[in-house]
Amino acid sequence: MKAEKPETSRKAQIDALLLKLPGVVGKKINGLDAYFVSDKMFACISGKGIGLRLPVAAATDLQFSRENVVPFQPGGMASSREWIQIDRAEATDYEKDLELFQAALDFVKGTRSR
Repeated sequence: MKAEKPETSRKAQIDALLLKLPGVVGKKINGLDAYFVSDKMFACISGKGIGLRLPVAAATDLQFSRENVVPFQPGGMASSREWIQIDRAEATDYEKDLELFQAALDFVKGTRSR
């Protein structure tokens, strides 16, 4: 078994989960590993978590109802209220959030470019 850098295997585990969703492609944007559908970003890896774009009401609700959900602040910079971050110690545990990734994908797919 080949030893990998922890962040490499973490990204590989997240790739395995998200890239199997229909229409999802991975890209690097501003140094972050991001996931797109219809050329719109719906998720990205940042620090110890994954940022996710959801409707504001859902994002707000998750921040108050789950202890592992925080405002998404890549590089310490605040983003819009549509973005949250789910922190999990083990990348494989993101499997539990698959319905949220699907909801983010559907939300982004349904929005029009400004």
